[in-house]
Amino acid sequence: MFIDSHCHLDRVDLSPFSNSLSEYLEATKADSLEHMLCVSINWEDYPAMRDLVNGFANISTSVGVHPNEMDGHDPSVDELVDIALKDQVVAIGETGLDYSRIEKETEVLTQQQRFRHHIRAAKKIDKPIIIHTRDAKQDTIRIMQEESAGECAGVLHCFTEDWEMAKQALDLGFYISFSGIVTFKNAKQVQEVAKKVPNDRFLIETDSPYLAPVPMRGKPNYPNYVKYVAEKMAELRGLSLDATAQMSAKNYSTLFGR
Repeated sequence: MFIDSHCHLDRVDLSPFSNSLSEYLEATKADSLEHMLCVSINWEDYPAMRDLVNGFANISTSVGVHPNEMDGHDPSVDELVDIALKDQVVAIGETGLDYSRIEKETEVLTQQQRFRHHIRAAKKIDKPIIIHTRDAKQDTIRIMQEESAGECAGVLHCFTEDWEMAKQALDLGFYISFSGIVTFKNAKQVQEVAKKVPNDRFLIETDSPYLAPVPMRGKPNYPNYVKYVAEKMAELRGLSLDATAQMSAKNYSTLFGR
């Protein structure tokens, strides 16, 4: 049984399933997809995302604002806490730093302050935090350290950085999550990290509808494709598929089920 620890169901193309999430879940039962975490990326779309998955026992949610979201509302610590408690989300995020599309210095400062607010909210209610990081390795770790993010812990999702950063995050008590990128032929750095992360600290995800894994690369991505990520992780780590699925599921429960 597989767990997709990071997806965006409100952005998945459900038209092949009559635009019905229920029909999609029914159609993919054979893929042994046991649970999904549907992750928020902005404040404005969060209510619709929550309502889409409401009532499905095998789907959890997070609340947060992605670092690249610059036009919408930037929630305060108290706003994040209030929604998280009211809706019983399992995590805060996704948040973090992404300097790959930065156009103004003010955007760097906005991302950093938002990241700090999310960490503080997570610590306040003892929820794990979901971190997105791209082209911002040093600042991401620095802010995690300065804000004592290890007190709430969490995950560096869709990991694409090197072992040095992974080790620093692991030392802070964080988990490392691998997406379909780990199946790409040219993803040697990510694959090396995937081999080294301890058995009790890795997760698997799709980041659906983005980054479809091989053999679905270039097509829309769905949460049930997490099995392909698990297969690659099993190959890299010299484990059986069953053991890999069980480990990642246990790690998910330890982090998000507390």
